[in-house]
Amino acid sequence: MLVSRAFPLALLAAMAVAQQSISFPTVSFPTEDGGRVCADLYGQAARAVVLAHGGRFNKESWRVQAKALASEGFRVLAIDFRGVGCSTGPGQAVENDVLAAVRYLKAHGAKTVSIVGGSFGGAAAGDASIKSAPGEIDGIVFLGAAPNLSAERLKSRALFIVARDDSNGAGPRLPGIRAQYEKAPQPKELIVLDGSAHAQFLFETDQSARVMREILRFLSAP
Repeated sequence: MLVSRAFPLALLAAMAVAQQSISFPTVSFPTEDGGRVCADLYGQAARAVVLAHGGRFNKESWRVQAKALASEGFRVLAIDFRGVGCSTGPGQAVENDVLAAVRYLKAHGAKTVSIVGGSFGGAAAGDASIKSAPGEIDGIVFLGAAPNLSAERLKSRALFIVARDDSNGAGPRLPGIRAQYEKAPQPKELIVLDGSAHAQFLFETDQSARVMREILRFLSAP
């Protein structure tokens, strides 16, 4: 799906003033396998979004995007995975950290919960959708990522965003992401951007405005 390249002026303004306009208390909650996740909370809206960071990032790395989303009417929970910041506990099933965040939001009044996940966090978000109850997770934005498990089992609508030349030591990421996208059930979208930036590093490029616009469009869809 193609949309206008004009970035909403209201969102630009929100991102510019967000540092002063929105507070973000830190909360924590348990996981089903004995861990504890810390997260920054922005806003109190009924529509909620979990932000799941990549392996080289943390919950604070989402601050600009989280405040912009909160300014657009979302409640936002940016998590630290266990082993990062104050999130602690046993277990290697990182999708449980994402599920704990979704369930925390639902227990505190959120009517819908979507996830934006970068790289490692995107894979965890996809696996969380696969493990979730039907209707528990509304949608997932995969930034340079795809589920570790087979995407045909996703229970959430999905938006995949990846840079064409994004690669690691094993080679380009796009073929594997495209293969998982093809398996994913509808509704789904794949957006391939120019460049080589991986996941959250897209926000450090001239593609940042478009990425944020696509995320907002996807999250705002009925």
